[in-house]
Amino acid sequence: MEPGFAFADEVLAGVRWDAKYATWDNFTGKPVDGYELNRIVVSHALADALLVATRHAAALGFGLLLWDGYRPQRAVNRFVEWAARPEDGRTKARFYPRIERAEMFAKGYVAARSSHSRGSAVDLTLYHLDTDELAPMGGGFDLMDERSHHGAPGVADAVAKNRRTLCSIMEHSGFAPYDREWWHYALVQEPWPERYFDFVVG
Repeated sequence: MEPGFAFADEVLAGVRWDAKYATWDNFTGKPVDGYELNRIVVSHALADALLVATRHAAALGFGLLLWDGYRPQRAVNRFVEWAARPEDGRTKARFYPRIERAEMFAKGYVAARSSHSRGSAVDLTLYHLDTDELAPMGGGFDLMDERSHHGAPGVADAVAKNRRTLCSIMEHSGFAPYDREWWHYALVQEPWPERYFDFVVG
């Protein structure tokens, strides 16, 4: 592991995680290059900000569940390659039901150069501390659809409230939201704004 990074579970006490790209449960339908363990890697700067976010969330009765942190550049390259392949329909209904896979980049759902690879971004959601149940967010991780946008029309009031709560927690912890993905937040002050890492999560 590169200096300045650590496993989230070693630096954030009690953190929950499910590293989706290390599993078969992601839009590519299989584990992604660069993810050898189902663990989340975070930069020290990201960990510090997430510690603040954890405290803000706990004060409201929530915990944080992380889906992705640092993302190897080879994983991003794999996304590019996957998007260029013919459609096989295996994951379309769940992850990109109303667009074609080749449109993911143009519509801003996937980027060829990601803040995740700079150690500056995290994908996450809220869960209730008293029940361990996930807070309803009106769609799962990596649902590439207008329903995932911040302020999307037609979502239930409870869902909109949960999204606003997560956004408030993260903004008060040094993060900026991404308008097309309610789960994606990036550090306002990035530690390496011009550097893209490619060490494996393992």
